[in-house]
Amino acid sequence: MQTSRGKKTIIHLFLAVLCIINIIPIVWMVVGSFKTEEDFATNPMGLPKHWNFSNYTEAWKVAHLGTYFWNSVLVTAGAIVLTVLLGALTSFFLSRFRFRVRGWLYSLFIIGMTIPIHTTLVPIFILMKKVGLLNTHLSLILPYTAFHLSITIFILVGFMKIFPKDIEESAIMDGAGIYRIFWSIILPMTKPALATVIIINFIYNWNEFLFALVLINKAALKTLPLGLANFAGTETRFQTLQMAALSMALIPLLVFYLAMEKQLVQGMTAGAVKG
Repeated sequence: MQTSRGKKTIIHLFLAVLCIINIIPIVWMVVGSFKTEEDFATNPMGLPKHWNFSNYTEAWKVAHLGTYFWNSVLVTAGAIVLTVLLGALTSFFLSRFRFRVRGWLYSLFIIGMTIPIHTTLVPIFILMKKVGLLNTHLSLILPYTAFHLSITIFILVGFMKIFPKDIEESAIMDGAGIYRIFWSIILPMTKPALATVIIINFIYNWNEFLFALVLINKAALKTLPLGLANFAGTETRFQTLQMAALSMALIPLLVFYLAMEKQLVQGMTAGAVKG
């Protein structure tokens, strides 16, 4: 018992140290965003002498964050909806039905997880150019969807497999069809796993930079990472404005994670109990 408690204490201490290491840069950035340039230059590690909230309004205007925020929201939401919808439907059939090529089809999706995403950048650029989708939101939504179907299906199939077959049998006895079973029974039961998938997709889509850099050239269509990169490159003198812009870009990630946290914890708990 003492050995087990000692291991838990060491693990907790390690996680606490790791958490502090990750939080310190974020706290430093947020605190720095409230300083004046003079205050930041003379005392970069201390608290602001006067809390300067105008940095946020100034950064929002100068960096044109409103446009970039809207583009990121549109691309991220569109990709998540497509990925979750297609992934959930595919996972339902792979996990609840038996057919000849099921194993091969599932293996094909798993193999997709091993392919480095950015090795496909040039072929995708050529493809998007030929079909006329360059400099459109679809040029990002479609690749984001394709790249994350593998991990989405992997997670959802594993979760849907644990449901007893009696669920479908009872629904069929009540006259429910396949799609009614999926929408009304299986999908609501999969909410914890869906939360995990949505969080993974949201973080990647919101932060993705390289594909957006290559496939989007119009300033009016650029996403938030591109806008922040341009702002940091042109406004190198104003570090506090850059910190304010980065802090605003971080807020949606934190809010989204906190909103989905309950479902995520339920999914982890369910997996621990049933696995």
